[in-house]
Amino acid sequence: MIFASTAPLAAIPQFYFPQPSLAPPAPGPGSLLEPASRDFLQRLDTHYETCGSTEGLPQKAFVKMMQEVCELPSMVAYSLFRRLTGAETVEEEAAAAVPRERLVKFWTGRSLVMAPPARRAFECLRPDGQDYLMFADLWPLMESVVRYHPGLEFLAETAEFQRKYAETVIHRIFYSLNKGGSGRLSFREFRGGDLMDALYALDRENDINKILKFFSYEHFYVIYCKFWELDSDHDFLLDKNDLAHYSNCALSYSIVERIFEEAPRKFKPGTPAGKMCYDDFVWFILSEEDKTTDTALTYWFRCVDLDGDGVIRPREMLYFYEEQLRRLEGWNQEPVQFEDLLCQLHDMLSPAKEGAFTLRDLKRTKPHSGLFFSALFSLHKFVSFENRDPFAQRAEAAEFAGLSDWDKFAKIEYFRLASEDDQQEQAAHGSGMESDEAL
Repeated sequence: MIFASTAPLAAIPQFYFPQPSLAPPAPGPGSLLEPASRDFLQRLDTHYETCGSTEGLPQKAFVKMMQEVCELPSMVAYSLFRRLTGAETVEEEAAAAVPRERLVKFWTGRSLVMAPPARRAFECLRPDGQDYLMFADLWPLMESVVRYHPGLEFLAETAEFQRKYAETVIHRIFYSLNKGGSGRLSFREFRGGDLMDALYALDRENDINKILKFFSYEHFYVIYCKFWELDSDHDFLLDKNDLAHYSNCALSYSIVERIFEEAPRKFKPGTPAGKMCYDDFVWFILSEEDKTTDTALTYWFRCVDLDGDGVIRPREMLYFYEEQLRRLEGWNQEPVQFEDLLCQLHDMLSPAKEGAFTLRDLKRTKPHSGLFFSALFSLHKFVSFENRDPFAQRAEAAEFAGLSDWDKFAKIEYFRLASEDDQQEQAAHGSGMESDEAL
């Protein structure tokens, strides 16, 4: 037998060069990046000479320059302006200016001259001393969106709704991008999602409801109203009984128990025992109404995986389906026996090992894998699937073409909520007319 000769390890050239810090070292004199640096400084000087003063560039001119020279979304530029000036209120921002030297020090210190736009945006938001973004690090960005996007001017006098809208958007960003649920958004996650596209869309589109990714006010309104409907005492906390009433009691009580056991994710620290706060409800509703995302599949997988061994087996499925079966009988629906259901799901998802469903199996078979969980504990969705009409499905697919399951749900719910508001206004107006006639 002939063996290939092996070279000593020292002779193998190094192919991986780990960086000790997030940003690469700044280029020295004579490096290849020097022409780019000169061009960057020349373009900066042009803007400072044209629009600046002895103190620096005011806000509007600074934002315009960062859009043109650095390809930053305007909302990130607004956030950077506050960071470099220390301004907090709108009045302070109007009076502040960014000196040229301060901007150059920040930009070159983080090696952003040749960086792609996603890296630049990430660095503008990233605090010193950490290589990731946390929830609070996106607050400056959301303050810019709320203050300066024309589609949110109607919120100017409602600080509480501004805050809730901002919270909801940040949770949606972390829900979509931070798939591990660590609460620490890495640059790889930041770059790999749709956030940059959505930020650029804010500059192009005045109607914020057309930006379905993250920023739609209608989507926030749906989430907020669904929570408000369940929160009977309006203390901004839900208990098990409250959540069990979600969508006309669509969920089985066994899955509600698992949610409150914090099986899918830990509740927000400081939340009273046995309660769910608004932040955790956002993750729940996004997971329930769109089971085609990786985050949703992970959320529900952890609920159903009772022993936490990374595999869902028939005995765990039966634990949830027994309650579903009783509810089907109560609805006078023809029950689907568990053995038949198991065969259907097995044929649909084709797990690598018979009788053992892993998270990888479910992610591999999207979007069909969402039915796996709906069949076990979401009564309305399971009944809807069992009684599906092919003609109605085709009509729905044409009406909601290009929309995700979440987008479809939010569109339908917003229409329902708006119709109810109109009816209430008409009823109030009618009663007022009757009072006038009586007088």
